[in-house]
Amino acid sequence: MFLHNKKLMYTVRADEPNPEFARMVLEQFGGPNGELAAALRYFTQGWNETDAGRRDMLLDIATEELSHLEMVGQLLVQLLRGSPGQMLDEVEGGYLGEMMNGDGENYVSLALNSGATILGGGGPRLTDSHGNPFTAAYVDTLGHPEADLRSDIAAEARAKIVYERLIKCCDDPGAQDTLTFLMTREIAHAKMFEAALAEITGNFPPGNIPGDEKIAHLYFDDSTNGAKKSPGFELANKGDFGFELESDPVASAPKEGGL
Repeated sequence: MFLHNKKLMYTVRADEPNPEFARMVLEQFGGPNGELAAALRYFTQGWNETDAGRRDMLLDIATEELSHLEMVGQLLVQLLRGSPGQMLDEVEGGYLGEMMNGDGENYVSLALNSGATILGGGGPRLTDSHGNPFTAAYVDTLGHPEADLRSDIAAEARAKIVYERLIKCCDDPGAQDTLTFLMTREIAHAKMFEAALAEITGNFPPGNIPGDEKIAHLYFDDSTNGAKKSPGFELANKGDFGFELESDPVASAPKEGGL
């Protein structure tokens, strides 16, 4: 059961209408790395989770992601205050008068050229920044905690980078403050997922069937360019796995009937 607390999780403010930037922000509303995709990803994982701690954490974060979706939606509405649909709907409040006086001409032009936002009539739509509709294909839940938690960590990293790029593209202090809050919560969620993964004993490699040890520690050096060892081999051996160099992939490849 969900109860709607009408107080937003954080104050959302855009200091100036900017339909062009609103189109970019749609990426975090209905895009593959956006808040709706994150909420659905963690809900589906949480409902399938048998561990009580991981279940609670996933459902808590999923619920928070819905609150973030609400924040992004409110930011979009504020950024779109100058769009034609919203101005025509605003009989009171000044925007219709501004449009009739010619003061809103610039925002009308921006909105008409902002593609995905114009059909929303001054409100958010479930699309990415290019107008592509949201799809369940964005939800990559696999049903195995070791794989899903790694995917969750990667998803939070992608979302953080998108927010970083939005912040860099924006000179509106209010919008920057809202986006910074959302970006920082991506960091917090990634830390939670890292901690949950670390609690699973022997979480690598994911799954239950062990690999073939004869080939699990081989490095096929296909990038030597005449050198004895490629930098990639040196990098791989800085970990804890201890790779052996194998320069002839064909000779070491699994035979028919193998893995």
